[in-house]
Amino acid sequence: MTEQQTIDIARLPVMGEAAQQSYPTATLYVVATPIGNVTDITLRALHLLALADVVACEDTRKTGALLQRFGLNKQTLAAHQHNEREVADKIVERLRNGQRVALVSDAGTPAVSDPGARIVDAVRTAGLNVVPLPGPSAAVTALSASGLVNDRFHFVGFLPAKAKGREAALAPLARETSTLVFYEAPHRIVDCVEALMAAFEPTRQVVFARELSKLFEEVHRCPLSEALAWVKADQHRERGEFVVLVEGAVAATDAEDAEAERVLQILLSECSVKQAANLAAQITGRKKNALYERALQIKGE
Repeated sequence: MTEQQTIDIARLPVMGEAAQQSYPTATLYVVATPIGNVTDITLRALHLLALADVVACEDTRKTGALLQRFGLNKQTLAAHQHNEREVADKIVERLRNGQRVALVSDAGTPAVSDPGARIVDAVRTAGLNVVPLPGPSAAVTALSASGLVNDRFHFVGFLPAKAKGREAALAPLARETSTLVFYEAPHRIVDCVEALMAAFEPTRQVVFARELSKLFEEVHRCPLSEALAWVKADQHRERGEFVVLVEGAVAATDAEDAEAERVLQILLSECSVKQAANLAAQITGRKKNALYERALQIKGE
């Protein structure tokens, strides 16, 4: 079978098991779809999509092409970030009429840095049923291949587009000990890396997971100090969707926290917030951004 051929899902040996499960009507099904490789779709997702009365999706053309790959001809309903509130009312009405509605994003799991959360909220508020169908997730896929040994992660998603916004978003994360998970678009990956290098210690490990499950998939790990050079070493590395993982901070001891606080308090009595944070960072070796945030808290700004 070539990549472009469709699959007769009814002939798959285990489809019978999917068919035996319960798929109640008047239910919103949140369905994860492939993040790249079309064959990553689950059998349960295929069976539900075949049953659904309508498929709510970000891009009707993209989802239509996915459905056609599996021989499915379904009505689609545009449900993207610009009309999510309005379409939620239409979906609630359909559910009240006893329909099965499948909610998908362009790739991966809906409502995770993608539209869908407002729709799910509206359906739950209306007292109607929501059933998730798990499957591909770019964040979890990247974590599984990272080798970063940490049983906790902090999902950040996309950073703000502007430099000041990125700086403000990263400052509170300077002392976060969980692995940090970011999504980034190719045209902003250099800006993202520069912001990460300014916010975190250069020795921290960073993992770039690019084009996951696609033909040019690449997962690269290096110290943050080498990150920008790696991205710029090959023009192709500024293409494709990214998951960027940053190793969490080493937990500071209570004594280190107390000393940094003491130094900061002294400096704030004589200096501006910015000057106090800069000097405290030089004296204690702590990150300037974290000290700056704490200084603002102390001053009540």
